Amino acid sequence: MSRVMIDCRAVPSESRCTVALAGEPAELLDLAARHAVDVHGHFDGRELRDALRAAMTPAWEPPTAPGAFVQVVEFTTDRIEEWGPIQDRLVTALGPDRPMRWSVLTDDRDQPGTHVALVEFASYESAMANSGDPATDTWFTELSAVCTTLPTFRNLDVSRVRPY
Repeated sequence: MSRVMIDCRAVPSESRCTVALAGEPAELLDLAARHAVDVHGHFDGRELRDALRAAMTPAWEPPTAPGAFVQVVEFTTDRIEEWGPIQDRLVTALGPDRPMRWSVLTDDRDQPGTHVALVEFASYESAMANSGDPATDTWFTELSAVCTTLPTFRNLDVSRVRPY
C-alpha cells in the first residue's frame, strides 16, 4: 500500500494550522480525524471522514536515498539551447523503462559557458547498463558536437540524503 498525506495548509482555516500527516490510508484517516476533532473542533462522523479521504494525496518521498547513484556531467558550450532537445531524444529513445530517475542542469556562474548536469540512477549498475545502450552513445555524440571540449563524468554513490 502506498503512503498518502493530508496537509492542513491545503485547507483554508482561521487557525492557520501547518500540520501535515502521512501514513497508510487507514492509519492516516484515524489520525487525521483525531487531529480534526482535537485541534480544529470538528465532529467525527461520516462527513468528516469522507472529506478527509478526499483530501488525501500521495505522500512525498525523497527522490534519492542512500544506495542510489548520481552521475555528474560537466561540459562547456555556447549552444546550451541544444541541451534540451538532445536530452529529449535520449529519453524518447530509452523509453518508459529508462534507468534515469531525475536530472538537473546547472549553469556555472563563475565560468560562463560551463554547465554541470546531475543525473540520478537507482544504482551504479543501472547507470553502467545505461552507458552501454546505443541510445546513450548517440546522446554522447550529439552532446560532444555542441561542446567546445569533451564532456567529463564523475560517478558518485549516494551515501546520505538530508532534507532541509
